[in-house]
Amino acid sequence: MDALVLLGSFVLLMAVGMPIAYSLGLASLIGAFWIDIPLDAVMIQLASGVNKFSLLAIPFFVLAGAIMAEGGMSRRLVAFAGVLVGFIRGGLSLVNILASTFFGAISGSSVADTASIGSVLIPEMERKGYPRSFATAVTVSGSVQAILIPPSHNAVLYSLAAGGTVSIASLFIAGVLPGLLMGLTLAVLCLIIAKRENYPKGEVIPLKQALKICLDAMWGLMTMVIILGGILSGVFTANESASIAVVWAFFVTMFIYRDYKWRDLPKLVHRTVKTVTIVMILIGFAACFGYLMTLMQIPLKVTTFLTGVSDNKYVILAMINVLLIILGTLMDMSPLILILTPILLPVVKMLGIDPVHFGMIMMVNLGIGLITPPVGTVLFVGSAVAKLPIGVVTRACAPFFVALFLVLMMVTYVPALSLWLPRMLGL
Repeated sequence: MDALVLLGSFVLLMAVGMPIAYSLGLASLIGAFWIDIPLDAVMIQLASGVNKFSLLAIPFFVLAGAIMAEGGMSRRLVAFAGVLVGFIRGGLSLVNILASTFFGAISGSSVADTASIGSVLIPEMERKGYPRSFATAVTVSGSVQAILIPPSHNAVLYSLAAGGTVSIASLFIAGVLPGLLMGLTLAVLCLIIAKRENYPKGEVIPLKQALKICLDAMWGLMTMVIILGGILSGVFTANESASIAVVWAFFVTMFIYRDYKWRDLPKLVHRTVKTVTIVMILIGFAACFGYLMTLMQIPLKVTTFLTGVSDNKYVILAMINVLLIILGTLMDMSPLILILTPILLPVVKMLGIDPVHFGMIMMVNLGIGLITPPVGTVLFVGSAVAKLPIGVVTRACAPFFVALFLVLMMVTYVPALSLWLPRMLGL
């Protein structure tokens, strides 16, 4: 009955249109009243939930990504990707996927990826003879890579939701191979569709111009080297790499590229602060909600239920995948990570599944949810950028859903994809 009151009030509050963060907070208060614990205890959890040093990585990575996104980086990445693969049949779709890979490694955000890359490439692909719906589907599906490729904001949230038992560095490195696998799978699908539909080839860029484009893009791509190189070498932590990335992004944008006006900088910082504030409110209320779930023994009950159905870890992983896919279509990614990780992590740990591996499974599942109606944030952004109805974009995404599902199956049942690189690097 305790769990029904807590979870039922949360679902009911969301059903009447209340924002997820406030639904979590009010449901926590209702649960606290129900089991008769002091509200002081809930407030302490709220404060301690956001009073964590590791959370500093989120605002810094968000700010670095925003500076690079609005400072002309996306246009340069598109041009750089065009040098590498633009001459192939259907090359612009490959440029889209590759540019998303590069930009995801800078922004760590699928929404920012879709908005930046889509605003450049969707009109260009249409001008070159690609259907707008196909161009949009490539853009939104390619942006899911940003969920996996470091510096993923959601990896930081997963580490937090796991109680700090999983290091951010190991999650960052674990996402590299699954992210590249996703990009490769989508690229192969684009090649197949391009050959079938006879989409146009691009032109080979002259060597002199190609070298200029590569040199111009390298300044921005150095952000990836700073983030990953610094963490792997042990020179600085994930938090420190995020702050240094901000300094580098600011330097490149304002002094090298010089496409961004100084007078617009305060507005960018204001938007970043608003975004981070929303995330922090969500984290605080999710900490309260998780505390109540622990007191009500909800994780233990879920573990008992799932292991009662089967003791085969592959069957339970399949059940968890189905659950995450369904919930991912109904809720945004960040709250689901914060709510579900404390519930599901004890289950997978008991089955001997590595928490880092499970983090990647969760990321891929919920990343697919970002482009799935009715609550697909990235799908909405892509539709808005392309000025197309959501239904049209969803239909165009159908073959890409199949490709992403194949990646999900490989990440789920081939643990080495997630664990080989962190173990090789001793993380």
